[in-house]
Formats: sequence, structure tokens, C-alpha cells
Amino acid sequence: MIVDIAPSPALYPYYRQDNDTVIVVDIFRASTTMCRMLHNGATAIIPVAEIEEAKRFKSDGYLVGAERHTRKCDFADFGNSPFDYTPERVAGREVVFTTTNGTMAIREGANAQELLIGSFSNIGALSRYCIEHAERIVVLCAGWNNRINLEDTIFGGALLERLSACGKVTIGSDAARVAQLLWLEAKADPMGFLMESEHYGRLIANGAEGDATYCLSSDTVEIVPIYNRMDKKIRVSR
Repeated sequence: MIVDIAPSPALYPYYRQDNDTVIVVDIFRASTTMCRMLHNGATAIIPVAEIEEAKRFKSDGYLVGAERHTRKCDFADFGNSPFDYTPERVAGREVVFTTTNGTMAIREGANAQELLIGSFSNIGALSRYCIEHAERIVVLCAGWNNRINLEDTIFGGALLERLSACGKVTIGSDAARVAQLLWLEAKADPMGFLMESEHYGRLIANGAEGDATYCLSSDTVEIVPIYNRMDKKIRVSR
């Protein structure tokens, strides 16, 4: 298995190859939140990149989660906190979802052979799925406004470590090696490592410290969300 990392959506075209399994990662917080809402019983997620499209779905009666610049949009039912999506609110429902970075990254990777959603919360289930199904993986980091961030990058290193423990892995580029080295430095205390990071500061400024703690907790859900190119929805792998 080959493992590579695209450090931001803007760089993804330089890492993309045919037949990739792409894993979209937005640790703080979209990919973690998507895993949580599916774990709590949402039947599907409809990711949209633009606010106006989300508003149209809202007017048609859909539940909508929408966030820009760390804050819940006024028209939406939910923001981008994993704690918004309780079983009581989402079980048995489809949820339209748009965020500053995560859903933009999904749009960039939507034509991949297979697109998965990754987070620390499902890293174990994701690793097992990839070992069984993938030949070349590209971790597509959502970053922040097309810039690289630390939290998504260290996840790439953590996933590389998990996959390496299960079998032979070939590192695809220097970007993957950078992620591997950063994870070696961060793994003893990921929260401490990220406390000076840009996006952690944004979460704290908006009262979302509890979200950050949850987003760095490993193996809290046992699902692998998969994007369906035909209907453009994300569902749990069966």
C-alpha cells in the first residue's frame, strides 16, 4: 500500500492519481462532526460547498448544519460542533452540511475512485477498511482557506503509523514523511502540541475547547463514512 498526503486542497491536484482512495480530513471539526452524526443515526450527509445551496435545502425542509469561520450560520439547525448532532435530533434523518473548509475539500476530491471521511474518532475503523480495500491512499487535508494546518497533518502521520503496524506501507512523498515526523513529536500529547496552532486558537476564542478535546480522542466511533458519487451523499460503509 502507498500512503501519501495532500497538505491542503490547493495542493491536491499535485498528489492526485487514478484509482486513489482519498480520505478527507478536517480534524477541527468537520470530518469529526460527520463521523459523529452518522454514528448517532443520521441516514446520510449531503455535503455542499456553498451557503446559498444549503439555504435552498433548508427551504425544502432539510435539516442543515452550516458553519463559517468557526461560527454557526444563523439560518442553520446546527453548527460544526460534534455535540450538536445528538441521536434525538438526527437519527433517521438526512443532514445537509456545509463548512468553511471540510466540505470544500470533499468537493475537490469528489471524483476520486473512492472518497472516505477520516478523523481521530474513527481512525481504527478507517485503518482496517483501508488495509482491506485500498492500494494507494491520499489523505486530503482540509487545512484552513487552502493553507496547511497542523491538526490535519498530524492525523496523516497517525494514520500512517496505524497502517504501517498492520502491513507493508510505502511512503508516497516528502509530505507524508513530514506528517510522520510531526506525529512522532505530537503523539505523546496531541493537545499540548496543538495549543499554539492557529485553529485551536479560533476554537478557544469561540468557546469550543470541549470540541477540540473530543476531536483529538481516538476510536470513539466504529464507522467509515463513504461518499457516493452518484447521489452525492455520504453514508456509513456496509
